[in-house]
Amino acid sequence: MDEEKWPPASMGEVRTQELLRSLDVLGVKEHHFLEGPVDIDMETGLDPTGAEQVRRIMEEVDPDTVFTFGPEGMTGHAAHKDVSRWAGEAFAQVAKPGAGLYHAVFPTSMADEWLEKLAPFNIFLPGTPNVVPDEEIDLYFELPPANLDQKIASIKEHASQIEALYEVFGDEGFRRFMAKEGFVLAATKEP
Repeated sequence: MDEEKWPPASMGEVRTQELLRSLDVLGVKEHHFLEGPVDIDMETGLDPTGAEQVRRIMEEVDPDTVFTFGPEGMTGHAAHKDVSRWAGEAFAQVAKPGAGLYHAVFPTSMADEWLEKLAPFNIFLPGTPNVVPDEEIDLYFELPPANLDQKIASIKEHASQIEALYEVFGDEGFRRFMAKEGFVLAATKEP
């Protein structure tokens, strides 16, 4: 990250505004911010009070499907691991019968193309991401062009996080990287 362009002292506000712009691009009208100390770095977890907040939000929203990080947090980021654990705990406590909990994974087909290219950016801590063979993925899809355009526009709003990646991979590379998504079913709530 370019600390001259984005001084660390202002990153909380920068990332909040990036997220709000990103949600606007996606047309998201409802979102919930957790209260308490913010995400600091890849090794520091979140304030444990977030667990109860996630449980309350899940109970209020009453989702049919929950998508989150896997236990490894996709990148190994401690805050991502917290979010995964909290979502799993909340799902077990309050999800309605028939609901599904899915973890994001890195399909082998993507890992073969991208992990070596991404290594210089130190996105993934050792042991991450969770690479799963394509045939073992429960939800695997390639975004149609219109949805991919919207996803790219949304991701570009997170400039402080993706600027260097975008400069290296350019439009075409970034489109290929963002085009596929994979999830494994981690739990279902029995009826």
